[in-house]
Amino acid sequence: MSVPVVRHTLPYPDGFEPTVERPITLIARDLDRSDSMLPHRHAWGQLTHALDGVLRVTAAGSTWIVPPSRAVWIAPGVEHAVTVMQAIRLRPVRILAERAPFPDEACRVLEVSTLLRELILGLEQLPPLAPSPRATLLSELMLDEMARCETRPIRVPLPRDKRLQSLCTRLIEAPGAPLTLADWARQAGASERTLARLFERELGMSFGQWRQQVRLAHAAPMIAGGMPLARVAEELGYASQSAFSQMFRKTFGTTPSAFFSER
Repeated sequence: MSVPVVRHTLPYPDGFEPTVERPITLIARDLDRSDSMLPHRHAWGQLTHALDGVLRVTAAGSTWIVPPSRAVWIAPGVEHAVTVMQAIRLRPVRILAERAPFPDEACRVLEVSTLLRELILGLEQLPPLAPSPRATLLSELMLDEMARCETRPIRVPLPRDKRLQSLCTRLIEAPGAPLTLADWARQAGASERTLARLFERELGMSFGQWRQQVRLAHAAPMIAGGMPLARVAEELGYASQSAFSQMFRKTFGTTPSAFFSER
């Protein structure tokens, strides 16, 4: 039987940091779309996961749009920000730096297994700061399961150039916008050639390739949430469902329906 979900609205208490005695701590937060967490960093690692809703995690020069089927590992000391795109039940799993499951990676996107989700739900039932044999067992199994989860790297790299930053932010917020690079260039006050060169130099891809990554990132929570593929294609600016499915197959080697049914 599944562990029941607990609803939380209280802020984090003092002394919430993980310790050797309790290497994983978790206090849940339920956040509305108007909420966000400004760039910050901490001494422990964190697996950022939401039981439902959609969030956007920005860290290490990239951004990820994260549905409930995924979580983002953020290494100790890495600055990151969280934007709530849909109301979420946030479950940030804090992990002692010395027990980091991915010690050589700043960030990693995980496909959340059924077991990992249930472990997170189980841990949140316990007092957040008091060590206990059950907390130890859940924590150890959680660390083992994280290392076994598949990686789902739909990553959207972010630029440093201010002209590109404004353009990219607006495209992430409106991925279906039909504007061409020439249209964006007029708004940015730069030539199309200049912007094209900046995309290649700063992001290692063309404008079209980067926009495709953004649309794929947005597509994941839409499809996982049950939105019909025809509407997903329309929302993301594709001329038809078949055009969107063709792009998806080219990227992942399978159709959207088959990809998400396997999950």
